[in-house]
Amino acid sequence: MRLTHLADYAVVIMTAAARAPAGARLSASALAAETGVPLPTAQKLMGRLAGAGLLSSVRGAGGGFVLARAPAEISLADMVEAVEGPIAMTQCSGSDEASECALDAQCRVKPHMSVVSQAVRGALGAVSLEQLSAPAPARVLERA
Repeated sequence: MRLTHLADYAVVIMTAAARAPAGARLSASALAAETGVPLPTAQKLMGRLAGAGLLSSVRGAGGGFVLARAPAEISLADMVEAVEGPIAMTQCSGSDEASECALDAQCRVKPHMSVVSQAVRGALGAVSLEQLSAPAPARVLERA
């Protein structure tokens, strides 16, 4: 499983926002410049992240966006779902409705795929924005 570019960029934007001083007003242009995410994409993502309750918009002079919750309270799952919707490992596992899958009517795996999706969401939910925005640990080089 891989994150889409948008989900990946959302994580990049959110980690940059988390590294800013608490309460700092952030703009899409400043975050785009800092992260390398194209400005139109940063603007789109910040709107989605705000819509999901991860960022709050502040209007007026000196306005911008701020984190809506502490970085420790925002998970990787929250960020992915803000951009991609509910985490589902297969098209049919996110819904009880019939899917376009040719095997849907006789599939014996479908009822169990929600367990897999929940496990993946749990794993992503266990990783906080605080952890993702912390400095990377120093790597110890192995000697050959």
